[in-house]
Parts: sequence; C-alpha cells; structure tokens
Amino acid sequence: MDVQIVPVKQEEAPILHNLMQYYIYEFSEYLHDIKLEEDGRFEPFKLDGYWTEPHLRALFIKVDDELAGFVLLEATSDSSPNSVNEFFVLKPYKRKGVGKKAAFEVFKRWHGNWVVAQLKENKPAQAFWNRVIDEYTNGEYEQLEDHEKRTIQSFTL
Repeated sequence: MDVQIVPVKQEEAPILHNLMQYYIYEFSEYLHDIKLEEDGRFEPFKLDGYWTEPHLRALFIKVDDELAGFVLLEATSDSSPNSVNEFFVLKPYKRKGVGKKAAFEVFKRWHGNWVVAQLKENKPAQAFWNRVIDEYTNGEYEQLEDHEKRTIQSFTL
C-alpha cells in the first residue's frame, strides 16, 4: 500500500471541500452545535488562506493514487510551532496504517517544534495521535491540556 501526501492545488479546492463534508459529519459527534445548512450540506471551512498564506498547507492523502483523506497544516519557518489543524482519513482506509504513514510523512517533511491538538471528547483521535507521536518521537513528547479542554501533544523534530 503506497501512501502519498500531495499538495492540493487551488483548482482542486472543490474536491477538498467535498471530502471535508465527511470530516465534518464525523466531527459532529463531538461538537453538537454543528448543523446541516438548508441545502443539506455542512457549512464549508474557510480554505482560501491555504493557497495564499505561505505558512498554510492543504494536502491530500492518497493510497495507490486514490483519495483517502486530507491534512491541513500550519507549517512555519520561524520559531512558532508547526500544527496539524485538521487530519482526516476515510473509513475504508482507517486501521490499515494509512493515517500513521501520512502523519510520519508530514513530520518528516516539516521539522521543528510541533503541536497536535484534539478535543478532549475525541478519544479515538487522542489514542491515534498518542500512538503515532510516541512511535515517531520514541516517547519524546509532552502531553498537555489547554483551557479549551483540548489534549495537546508537543514535541520537537
């Protein structure tokens, strides 16, 4: 299984917005104020900055050249930490190592300080990120809880 991280081109924004509908649907389990719009879709994320701001990156996760998910990153070149803003793997690819391989590739490409945050209620995401970051950093990370009730892993690569 070949997992690739591919930059999302601006003309591919509609594809990313379509994938994000699945992400928002899954996330609605943890944020109960997420509601469908009148047209039956969730309100789209504001993504324009991912093609205009140099520190933002939109990436597709592909498996054998098929769409399998996406990553939205904040990757800086200064002392600010890199951050995984959003991370999503479609259900057919979950529990097959796709998310781990995608995360490892992201960490390999963008060195420096990192923070990865999950909602406290999102136990599956916490378990995933703890496993992945623990393995990638050989246990060299710190876990925190912020005032917004998020669990955060902090580490340096």
